[in-house]
Amino acid sequence: MKLDFEKMGGLVPAIIQDNNTSKVLMLGFMNEEAFNKTQETGKVTFYSRTKQRLWMKGETSGNTLAVVSIASDCDNDTLLIKAIPAGPVCHTGADTCFDDKNEEDIMFLKYLQDFIDRRHKEMPEGSYTTSLFKSGVNRMAQKVGEEAVETVIEATNGTDDRLIYEASDLIYHLIVLLTSKGLRIEDLAVELKKRHKG
Repeated sequence: MKLDFEKMGGLVPAIIQDNNTSKVLMLGFMNEEAFNKTQETGKVTFYSRTKQRLWMKGETSGNTLAVVSIASDCDNDTLLIKAIPAGPVCHTGADTCFDDKNEEDIMFLKYLQDFIDRRHKEMPEGSYTTSLFKSGVNRMAQKVGEEAVETVIEATNGTDDRLIYEASDLIYHLIVLLTSKGLRIEDLAVELKKRHKG
């Protein structure tokens, strides 16, 4: 990645986005040294224009930003860094420097998918998810069917609370089944997006 540090007198703006929620967390500036340090350490490091030095985000608070990916824009003079924050990002204690809450409940499905992926790789003893993987695809598919029936029963004759409970079981078991086949919940999002006409 060849960045144009000259356009802004040796600096490039770096937009920091939460990898899991897609919320914009903050904007900082990097010189070439800060950019290299960020790549070397995997922790976002900026150039402080007021202190005239490098500073790693979270060096005093502990609320670091772990780098997931770095991309430059089409002019190679702005960075988009996807990161995982270790805590609130703003010095005021807010989740973001734009006073947004850094949470999107729908994004928990991505976290759950990643968690189930790890279970599939590590197969820890005593885990219900591990026991499902060990039971084989037929049993996992059967569990999805059972949970679908329970969801239908609650939708037609139950309460909203029970419907949410059973539908959550359905989604969980569906993600496990997808994972066993080398697929992810995002694959369903791609398919639904293709079908959507707007």
